[in-house]
Amino acid sequence: MTDVLRYAAFTTNPATGNPAGVVLDADGMTETDMQRTASEVGYSETAFAVAEADRRFALRYFSPLAEVPFCGHATIATAVALAERDGTGEVVFATKAGEIPVHTDKAGTIVASLVSVPTRSRPMTQDELSQALTALRWSVADLDPAWPPHVSFAGNDHLMLAAATRERLATLDYDFEALKTLMQERDWTTVQLFWPENEQIVHARDPFPVGGVVEDPATGSAAAAFGGYLRATGQVPAPRRLTIVQGEDMGRRSRLTVDVDPTDPRVTVTGTATRITGS
Repeated sequence: MTDVLRYAAFTTNPATGNPAGVVLDADGMTETDMQRTASEVGYSETAFAVAEADRRFALRYFSPLAEVPFCGHATIATAVALAERDGTGEVVFATKAGEIPVHTDKAGTIVASLVSVPTRSRPMTQDELSQALTALRWSVADLDPAWPPHVSFAGNDHLMLAAATRERLATLDYDFEALKTLMQERDWTTVQLFWPENEQIVHARDPFPVGGVVEDPATGSAAAAFGGYLRATGQVPAPRRLTIVQGEDMGRRSRLTVDVDPTDPRVTVTGTATRITGS
């Protein structure tokens, strides 16, 4: 029987954050085995690690419905699980999106910082925006005109849509099948709906219908893509750190720390993970 560990990522409270399955020794598992296991676990993603060398692992991620090239919260969970087993320090994950170095450290609790692949970001086309708003049941008036709609990449493509108000962000009632179909056609992984509270704190929600999940309570890959979005839109004149608060409206509050440098297209995403009792 496959030994699946269960962690809540981007939180110190196992009742909040984003649950992830972690298999630390997936050697010998087939793709079918991994997909079946992820479906049985039922979390937005389960990560499967295979040791390649000292502190280097091949890492694959499966949602209940399909494999994804990169998943931030499952990466953080896997890094914390490895740190608990092998000690803190540097580890490298070879993913389908590219190499992801992670540093873990312990100061009361284990904290993991992943460095994304190089990010990029482009404006959405008018057709993309129109279809996305229709599926979300939003209107143009629901958007903040100061933040241009983008498609941003950090291992996966994510939509970046800024809500005009916190109240608009708090109400999520979208057409699941319509958004899923659109995202599958465009190869988008999540929709990062966000509202900036101030320069340091951004609130976010991430529909994830392509993974069979209505909403993701913490999305490390989207957080990295958001950092790339900030850089591409000229909002990082100097090294910048911000906190993304996600999952609050669904009762699973998460905190993701994002570091962006104007001279580096990669983005660092930092967070904790805690073992879910009984796993």
